[in-house]
Amino acid sequence: MKHINIHGLKLEYRDFASTVDGRPTLLLLHEGLGCIGMWRHFPEKLAAATGCRLIVWSRAGYGGSQAYPEPRTPRYMHREGEEMLPALIAGLGIERPLLIGHSDGGSIALIFAGAFPEVPLGIAAMAPHEFVEEVTLAGIREARAAWQTTDLPKRLARYHHEQTERVFLDWNDTWLSPAFRDWNIEACLPRIRCPVLAIQGEDDEYATMRQIDVIAERVPDTQLVKLADCGHSPHRDQEDSVLAALTAFIGRF
Repeated sequence: MKHINIHGLKLEYRDFASTVDGRPTLLLLHEGLGCIGMWRHFPEKLAAATGCRLIVWSRAGYGGSQAYPEPRTPRYMHREGEEMLPALIAGLGIERPLLIGHSDGGSIALIFAGAFPEVPLGIAAMAPHEFVEEVTLAGIREARAAWQTTDLPKRLARYHHEQTERVFLDWNDTWLSPAFRDWNIEACLPRIRCPVLAIQGEDDEYATMRQIDVIAERVPDTQLVKLADCGHSPHRDQEDSVLAALTAFIGRF
């Protein structure tokens, strides 16, 4: 595992070298409870399928990355997309990355692309959120119940260690707070200039298909992939289909 200091915080990352010259650099952005380890073997498979250099990291407070000293706010994804991600890209010396984000990571990628439209080559967003839906809140309430009544804390602790409780409660409390009900990033979408691939499962337990349809309405060069028999984690539920879609999309660059 490698580490980089971003805005005074030590973040962990893994860097898979390219195997084909001239391919873009891929950056993977994890979900709201994720980290490097929770991608499992997906990064290796995607790097092998595309020949691209691929970097995956744990955001501040996740996995083995140092946490922020202050509490989370409803603008936590804006902080990641407008401050931490550009600093990481600069720190790693990458000029035109292709961002691949899941859930919160997809939203952060879209925020970044709207704020810095000249930087990303492309965006692949898997099950992103652009606004808060009741189905999302219902799923997050169910996750809270699972935290209190199942072995979910133990399972998350395999990845987040002593940070596990804060990881879960920061995510859960923020999404369920009244201050977050009006969170919305649709205004950033028309500013995106790069191609977008938006992937969502038809059985997503945290969102309706409106979450990716709105991207296609606001960003001209958008491709939608809607997967049957697939929930909120397309790269796990339909790995082969997602790898094929991503490989074809990345092949455009």
